[in-house]
Amino acid sequence: MPHFGRRLAAVTAALAMSVTTGAISPAFATNQHDDERHTHKDPVATGYGGAVSTVDPEASAAAIEVLRGGGNAVDAAVAAAATLGVTEPYSAGIGGGGYFVYYDAKSKEVSTIDGRETAPAKIKSDAFIDPKTKQPYKFTPDLVTSGVSVGVPGTPATWERALERWGSISLGDALEPAIDVAEDGFVVDETFRQQTADNQLRFEAFTSTKDLYLHDGKLPEVGSVFRNPDLADTYRLLANKGMDAFYDGPLAKEIAKTVQNPPKSKDTTLPVPKGSMSEKDLENYKVVDQDPTHVDYRGYDVYGMAPSSSGGTTVGESLNILDVFDLPALKADQPSVLHHYLEASALAFADRAKYVGDPAFVQVPTKALTDPIFGKERACELDPMKAATKPLETAGDVTNYDGTCPVKPAAAADEKDTENISTTNMTVSDKWGNVVEYTLTIEQTGGSGMVVPGRGFLLNNELTDFSTVYDAADPNRIEPGKRPRSSMSPTIVLKDDKPFLALGSPGGSTIITTVLQTLVNRIDLGMSTPDAIAAPRAAQRNTEKVSAEPAFIAKYGAELTSRFGHILAPSGDSFSSASEIGAATAIEFLKDGRTLAAAEPVRRGGGSAMVVKPSK
Repeated sequence: MPHFGRRLAAVTAALAMSVTTGAISPAFATNQHDDERHTHKDPVATGYGGAVSTVDPEASAAAIEVLRGGGNAVDAAVAAAATLGVTEPYSAGIGGGGYFVYYDAKSKEVSTIDGRETAPAKIKSDAFIDPKTKQPYKFTPDLVTSGVSVGVPGTPATWERALERWGSISLGDALEPAIDVAEDGFVVDETFRQQTADNQLRFEAFTSTKDLYLHDGKLPEVGSVFRNPDLADTYRLLANKGMDAFYDGPLAKEIAKTVQNPPKSKDTTLPVPKGSMSEKDLENYKVVDQDPTHVDYRGYDVYGMAPSSSGGTTVGESLNILDVFDLPALKADQPSVLHHYLEASALAFADRAKYVGDPAFVQVPTKALTDPIFGKERACELDPMKAATKPLETAGDVTNYDGTCPVKPAAAADEKDTENISTTNMTVSDKWGNVVEYTLTIEQTGGSGMVVPGRGFLLNNELTDFSTVYDAADPNRIEPGKRPRSSMSPTIVLKDDKPFLALGSPGGSTIITTVLQTLVNRIDLGMSTPDAIAAPRAAQRNTEKVSAEPAFIAKYGAELTSRFGHILAPSGDSFSSASEIGAATAIEFLKDGRTLAAAEPVRRGGGSAMVVKPSK
């Protein structure tokens, strides 16, 4: 394979200038220039030979480079993911986990890899309880900024397994673009600076994190170049020795040490609870190859991620509920279509809370939750003219259903959503027709806040996705070796066994609603894929109020309230003041043989869509 590395003219020039003036630091250099290839984002691209959509132009460029060099969609996805670990380090990286969905053009089959993090073997059911107060730790910033919140990372093993099963290049080749970006640096934008500022208190809690992201105690300046030579060296280690170097050996020892004895700053006021992750936990980690979820929606085959993710079952169940109603016939009445979407989502979220967890530990009725007959029965609870009172007090009965009304629902489960919005997603296709949809995360923006000293990457805080208070009846209760429930929803849609649309999003539990609403926009309302992504969003997760973007409230709020009784509230949560919901990426496969890659035009600063060849 050809060498995939590249150097960016503006970055190289900026670094050379800084070296000449003696101003360069390990992480930052002043950049007085702008390079369009480095910073420009196009949210839509159409063409041939393969395509990619991510949040970041560096990551998209890395994928395109691999595709142009003869690599396939899997090779390109790993290259893009590794690059996101450099340029989007607060959302993803080798210290986290995720879910990888793959369509194979030859077999016409969809397969998945569960690379979700796992709880350490020695974790206890009261791990989130402060021994001093006997009460749960304050969720943020206390619990999320800790060793006890860190799950055993699954991202490195996911990359290795994906390349082993479907890739055509080595791990070393796939990591080359990311190594170059980590070494040469990338231009800091306002989002990166703001996310650093939002996490300053947490980052200051750890000496290793301060050294990397708050050099000399200062925030990175917009327009400066951020370099991460430690991460470049870590990637080189993995390129040379494989992922065994991550899960067994000196690096594994350093990860375990960081979790058990966090590099806590002397002046921090945060408690920083210690974790129990050991070298043995890392050595024993395994990804899970599993079948996708599948539902048929108006003639489209919709494939998603099975538990431990709740994405595939919840999106799938919602679609089965909506399939009962002729929404395309209501296309001219968008508020009515959106009412159905919101109500179906609430029903599916009630069932998610009751039934979904790690299937290695709890009996998850995946087959029932994605059964069209069960969906038809749950649709009996959807009033086309009126919003039900939320939260819904009952879940569907997965042990006794026949698709007829009325139904006898089961008792509901109580659920408090602690899943964070900071995740990233990518969509990749190649010239052979293979497709990857990949969602990965380190959970909180900035993860646990802990950089492994000298290694250049943050560790996740994924264990906070478990229910904070232990309940033996809760499918998402914390247990040793267990994967916390996730909402990540990488989705591939086929039509006549061929790819029609692939999509996914970050956004915590709003990932599910973002993917679902985008599908409704595209399939039922007939929007183009770019318009389906750009449209204002709302999320109903079986809560009293619908969380909605301001633009959604302005456009639909009055009618959804007056006609149907929905209660809308501006989006934004305890983790962030941002009003945006999700940040989707997608690729649609057009009838004329072209692929259309689409990303967000505005949300999170806009995404980056690219194709190998704009024209034949």
